[in-house]
Amino acid sequence: MFKCICVDHIGIACKDLDVSKKFYTEVLGLTCTGEETVEEQKVKTVFIPCGETLLELLVATSPESPIAKYIEKNGQGIQHVAIRVDDIEAAIADVQAKGAAMIDKAPRGGAGGMDIAFVHPKSVGILLELCAPHK
Repeated sequence: MFKCICVDHIGIACKDLDVSKKFYTEVLGLTCTGEETVEEQKVKTVFIPCGETLLELLVATSPESPIAKYIEKNGQGIQHVAIRVDDIEAAIADVQAKGAAMIDKAPRGGAGGMDIAFVHPKSVGILLELCAPHK
């Protein structure tokens, strides 16, 4: 059994990371906590704390990136919501045992030192990421 802890972050697909960062920092007065490239997912990301939740700005580093495909189909905007869990492997097993479809059957590395796994949108209506700090 696993426990949901909080909304960890909201993933926002962006065409231009510098333009998006400028809005959040200069217009809203928030602070970026650094940039990271996740080669496996073909994205560059930056986290921006906003209260107890992070905003994750995502830009594609390749036309084959899921973010590039998302923007091509939907334009810029919220791409996923991430829920932090206490045990990612238990969460994946429990979600599947209760009939929901997982995109990831095992955790994989994500940004910010997290292990991640995505629940398929057909099961929940949105792309939902489960995440837990890497052990």
